[in-house]
Amino acid sequence: MPPDGVATVTLTVNGARHRIAVEPRVTLLDALRDRIGLTGAKKGCDRGECGACTVLADGERIKSCLTLAVMRQDQEITTVEGLARGDELHPVQAAFIRHDAFQCGGCTPGQIMSAVACVAEGHAGSDEEVREWMSGNLCRCACYQNIVAAVRDADAELRG
Repeated sequence: MPPDGVATVTLTVNGARHRIAVEPRVTLLDALRDRIGLTGAKKGCDRGECGACTVLADGERIKSCLTLAVMRQDQEITTVEGLARGDELHPVQAAFIRHDAFQCGGCTPGQIMSAVACVAEGHAGSDEEVREWMSGNLCRCACYQNIVAAVRDADAELRG
């Protein structure tokens, strides 16, 4: 039995169930990083403006700094750590490497997660469309043209 003011939450992250005790105000981002130990999602602005904390909840991209862990109990959460299958990178991860779509890496996990959703949603048909649908993810190093190229490349590979 958790102490007063603490909720027991079961989160399914990358296919694994994690039972954790958190205060009801703990964000999904903090639960992932501090309680579960998955540090791929980054704490950039902590206000939902930069997209560094982007993860997928039931396949939809969300900013994990803007949602509470207790609100995501019945959803499948996917983080950047859950994309690769063993040593085989997800096509979006491989495309980011091929197109040198990162520099400092601070935004990269969120960019990759948003790109996975962008492709799955069918929003990678043109450079302009990719820019529009990836606009919630900021890159301080300004790798935008490489990110767009990587998303388009991954989309072509996945649509094959």
